[in-house]
Amino acid sequence: MDSWQAVRSHFDTGFVSRETQLRLERYVALIRKWQSSINLVSNTTLDSVWTRHIADCLQLSRLVGGPRIWLDMGSGAGLPGLVTAITLLEWNEGWVHLVESNHKKAAFLRQAIIETGARASVHAVRVDEIVDRLPDIAAISARALAPLDDLLTTCAPLMRLHPAPVCWFHKGLDYRTEVRSARDRWSFDLVEHGSKIQDGSAILEISHIRPRSQDTEHPS
Repeated sequence: MDSWQAVRSHFDTGFVSRETQLRLERYVALIRKWQSSINLVSNTTLDSVWTRHIADCLQLSRLVGGPRIWLDMGSGAGLPGLVTAITLLEWNEGWVHLVESNHKKAAFLRQAIIETGARASVHAVRVDEIVDRLPDIAAISARALAPLDDLLTTCAPLMRLHPAPVCWFHKGLDYRTEVRSARDRWSFDLVEHGSKIQDGSAILEISHIRPRSQDTEHPS
């Protein structure tokens, strides 16, 4: 049966506290409760929500390894942003700006924050309306939102910050095709972190994003 124990099988023992586990259990209960009225996750994955969604998102906290100020783009059900915001309680530092333009999903996120105490706030706007108005962002996340080329286009305005934020994008089996396509327009540093949950998927760590036209204008 899909449960917290299924999550633990993918990570080291004790990787989060008992308190964080309980908060994640409240969060999963809310997803199940709201799913009948709002399509938060695919119905085909609801029975495997712990493995398919929670464990997958917890990988991000393990990779980053410390509190940050996050921008979570197109948060939807809060995957991965709300999961990250719950784990930030381990440090009592950091914050996640959850950006979700669908007002019903934004309402769900607000309720989830109330019930879990997650270190997050909700912005019920489009990402492009707020992406350049959050000057303290150190990290950006997105999962199942858009092709990589489109994500980099949205993130580009934040690259003016010093230091520029690092992007962390969950990508599926075809992620290498997305990377090749994105490199037609963008230069960036890339680290591929193979998924512990689904073979062939990855979390892409992307930094130093700039249009390829800049490389042409200022060759090294």
